[in-house]
Amino acid sequence: MMRNSRRETAASRRPSHGVGRAGRGLSLLWIGIVAASCAVVASPIQGEEPEGAGTATDAPLDTLVEAVHQQDEEAIERLLAGSGAVDAAQPDGMTALHWAVYQDDLALTERLIAAGADVQATNHYGVMPLALACLNGNRAIVARLLEAGADPNARQAGGESVLMTAARTGKPRPVGLLLAAGAEVEATERNGQTALMWAAAEGHRAVVEQLLEAGANVHQALPAGFTPLLFAAREGRLETAIALLEAGAKVERAMEPERSRRKGVRRGTSALILAVENGHFELALELVRRGADPNDKRTGFTPLHTLTWVRKPNRGDGEDGDPPPLGSGRVSSLDFARELIRLGADVNATLERGSARPARLNHRGAAPFFFAADTADLPLMRLLCERGADPLRPNVDGTTPLMAAAGAGTRAPGEEAGTEAEALAAVEWLLDRGAAINTVDQQGETAMHGAAYKSLPQMVRLLAERGADVEVWNRENRYGWTPLRIARGYRPGNFKPAPATIEAIEAVMRAAGVTVPELDPSLEPENY
Repeated sequence: MMRNSRRETAASRRPSHGVGRAGRGLSLLWIGIVAASCAVVASPIQGEEPEGAGTATDAPLDTLVEAVHQQDEEAIERLLAGSGAVDAAQPDGMTALHWAVYQDDLALTERLIAAGADVQATNHYGVMPLALACLNGNRAIVARLLEAGADPNARQAGGESVLMTAARTGKPRPVGLLLAAGAEVEATERNGQTALMWAAAEGHRAVVEQLLEAGANVHQALPAGFTPLLFAAREGRLETAIALLEAGAKVERAMEPERSRRKGVRRGTSALILAVENGHFELALELVRRGADPNDKRTGFTPLHTLTWVRKPNRGDGEDGDPPPLGSGRVSSLDFARELIRLGADVNATLERGSARPARLNHRGAAPFFFAADTADLPLMRLLCERGADPLRPNVDGTTPLMAAAGAGTRAPGEEAGTEAEALAAVEWLLDRGAAINTVDQQGETAMHGAAYKSLPQMVRLLAERGADVEVWNRENRYGWTPLRIARGYRPGNFKPAPATIEAIEAVMRAAGVTVPELDPSLEPENY
């Protein structure tokens, strides 16, 4: 998206429940808890005598759970042979069996079970030995615990089942053991997520196929709108997405969340748009080849429009200031654009939604080239033009790509996409192709207004050198602002003069024989 309005979709690539990674808010919580429970006290620095050396630390371990925790084989043997309480727990509820399973020690797990250890014991965070075995993906220990009576439908406090844990880990054999023991394939945790969603998000194709064969619902959706395919698309899981599509997932299905959120993925977001927004271009092309619409604009933006802010996001600390996504696959963003156009994307597709607001570009009527110009993305501008894009096509307000590249619609100078050097190159390229430098749009703005909005002093000089007419641009826009007044700080948002831009505009005005107006006290910040 353009300018500050990009904030509306930034959340679609930010990890959080329902819009970020597939429910990891819950999973990582309890994994972190387990890690904290399972942390071993760090060894002292070599050469230093540990505090309390020669006193209690040298005393033999007297509880089985501590012996297993410390992996003290001599103490384990002594306590198992004696009267060591096999189910005695540490303050956080961890038992000897928990520790043996966590340490992937099958032999000790066997001995503890034989000694009567409770396979259903939970620590104070609701974690059972079977959950740890599934987290580790240890087939033999999972099998032994199930044989000893562990519940294949055991859940954590938040509702995550051991099958979900095994599905996330992604090893087919533990998953198969749980299913054979009666694990409910369609069980959901408190947020509605299923084992299939976990496996899809993590990219475990073999487990996805296991779960589908066991009856998992490929169409199941969360209240936020995510399905297994949408999770796979967001995370860039190409092979998993293919497996889901072959199992009947609908490539054209879009998200229809039960409740609208200010922060979140846009209503109408498809797997294709999710893949593009997260930089998974190889997957996005595969979706198109399997029937996704290359001109899908149910979010209000086509994939080509979306690509512009994926390639060049803003640089501020707002929600739209994240760096470009890491992405996946072997297809670059420009190669993706070329192939998407070959597969039918319309380079001149225009948007139906948008409105005119102060210092904002109206999206209505804007084509992908207009968006690329707005971010001063000259490589993408060139590619689109080579493939038939009209470099002169304005939006519905008559704002041209040249005006957008010069800075029109900027609210946060220095934070929005497109450096001054990039903007200068884009504007020169457009002028060399016949772009009109003295166009005035329906808001009464010109390219020089854009340079003032974005605080680009070199742009002011370039426009003047290339023929910007002071009699045209030195006029108030719809909101009563001239370029000089904008540079002096009178614009939406915080009052912030741009001294270098003020100096450049005043110099151009004097060189043209125009009197530079004095500051109007009625327009001081407190009266603005």
